[in-house]
Amino acid sequence: MGIDFARSERSTVGIEWELALVDRDSGELVSAADEVLLALSQPDGSPHPNITGELLLNTVELVSNVHRTVAAAVSDLDGQLQELRTVTLGRGIDIIGSGSHPFGQWYDQPVANKERYHKLIERTKWWGRNMMIWGVHVHVGIEHRDKVMPILNAMLSYIPHLQAISASSPYWTGIDTGYASNRSLMFQQLPTAGLPYQLADWAAFEQYVADMTTPGIIDDYTEVRWDIRPSPRWGTLEVRFCDGASTHRELAAVAALIHCLVEHLSTRLDNGEKLMVLQPWYVRENKWRAARYGLDAEIILDNAGNERPVTDDIRELLTLLSPVADRLGCAEELASIASIIDHGASYIRQLRVADENNGDLSAVVKALAQELRAGSAPSR
Repeated sequence: MGIDFARSERSTVGIEWELALVDRDSGELVSAADEVLLALSQPDGSPHPNITGELLLNTVELVSNVHRTVAAAVSDLDGQLQELRTVTLGRGIDIIGSGSHPFGQWYDQPVANKERYHKLIERTKWWGRNMMIWGVHVHVGIEHRDKVMPILNAMLSYIPHLQAISASSPYWTGIDTGYASNRSLMFQQLPTAGLPYQLADWAAFEQYVADMTTPGIIDDYTEVRWDIRPSPRWGTLEVRFCDGASTHRELAAVAALIHCLVEHLSTRLDNGEKLMVLQPWYVRENKWRAARYGLDAEIILDNAGNERPVTDDIRELLTLLSPVADRLGCAEELASIASIIDHGASYIRQLRVADENNGDLSAVVKALAQELRAGSAPSR
């Protein structure tokens, strides 16, 4: 099975940002996506070109156009967010960015009326209905398909770094799970989701898709829901395991790190270097550690089993990637990762707000809504 990989300008970037609709007073999830999207229709009645629905009716997704810089992509999404607010403001609806809702119940959330979603739920049943989660997907342009799998495999070493700084889902249906990112472990329960197989080249990816299609496990490659996957239609590598960003600043920081890492690895390939691929059992352990402990995780660095605090490795990575960030025009966004380490990722802030309000999780929702309006977390 041949799969064409679209022509894409190298290291262009696009971002998808899933957001939850909540009641401004109670903080409960609101299943108003259809109403909101209808209100955002174009003058000719066609849907908004960038703001779309998702699996659940409590969700809207902002999709940027293709840009050369993270700043431009995030600015694009900020503009869409303001459009969204013009519709939600008079409806008593607030908007939050988070990997999970602190106290929403999955069985109360209606599924969007689309055939592909009904098919997914029919197949996955309880696990599919539990997908009350929100994330960020970052696409980075790859100029030649032969680079895709080597870069993908090397990117697996950086899953814990990205997971730790983006973690924003400590709560599940009103329970403190003890995980910084409960979302990441929920999502991998779906068939074809979770960590990708470490395939050698594009031909191996084509064979995988053919093997999965023949017995009807998937209909096509778009149903390969790996944490990091090729996106042949757009000519990109798509990093899609990060929790939903709570602020503009965190969204830009995560996107900048992904953007720089992909370009850094692509440059190393150009220089004839062989990229390190971490053993799959270490990749899996690192993902779990970052989901469980967030910024406090100790991660496995190499195939010899050497370990280090993830925050120490992130700080070193920021120095390594600084010249790349200068070249890509995202130096400020990349540098802001240090403030996430210093002041706490979203999961830490959510737990702190709950503690300061005697466990009242509606206060956490209000804090998330305020952070999204402000664009950054309050200083402590």
